[in-house]
Amino acid sequence: MEPQRHPSRRNLLVWLAGAAPVSLLAQTPSFATPGQAELRGVTSGGEVLALNTLRGQVVMVFYWSTECPVCRNKMPELRANAAGWQGQKFTLLGVNMDQKREDFLRYEEVVTPLLPQEQLFPSVWGRDPAYQDNLGPVSHLPSTVLIDKQGQVAERYMGRIPPQAWNRIADLL
Repeated sequence: MEPQRHPSRRNLLVWLAGAAPVSLLAQTPSFATPGQAELRGVTSGGEVLALNTLRGQVVMVFYWSTECPVCRNKMPELRANAAGWQGQKFTLLGVNMDQKREDFLRYEEVVTPLLPQEQLFPSVWGRDPAYQDNLGPVSHLPSTVLIDKQGQVAERYMGRIPPQAWNRIADLL
């Protein structure tokens, strides 16, 4: 009886190299314009939000979860800065990454009535089947993507948003 043969590493790498472009193409959203940051989702209020409608504005996309203490801790700072940029071409957009939509909606339901209007910002649930973005996988919460007025990714931050991020927004405005 002939021993079972295992593929060599070289053969495996050749196979993976050939298979990778197909799997990457399958993950690329069809709505994305090459080089343009895109995101689509439904807000907690049920409105469709598309990043391409915000062209001409600097957009900060904040990936967060109600289960993330650092994320929740950053909310007052985010809300205060969003209020400070009111009247400028700046939008803060939240992408909630909770496992259950109910957790996200419950948080929004409790917090929204307590805040002044100028501190509210739209949030979408990032696990919704209708949600799409081409900003890359989120491997760490919180994560933040800063998008310039032309719709290009200008900066990425993992963890706490550094103070210089707010200076960068001023530069981009």
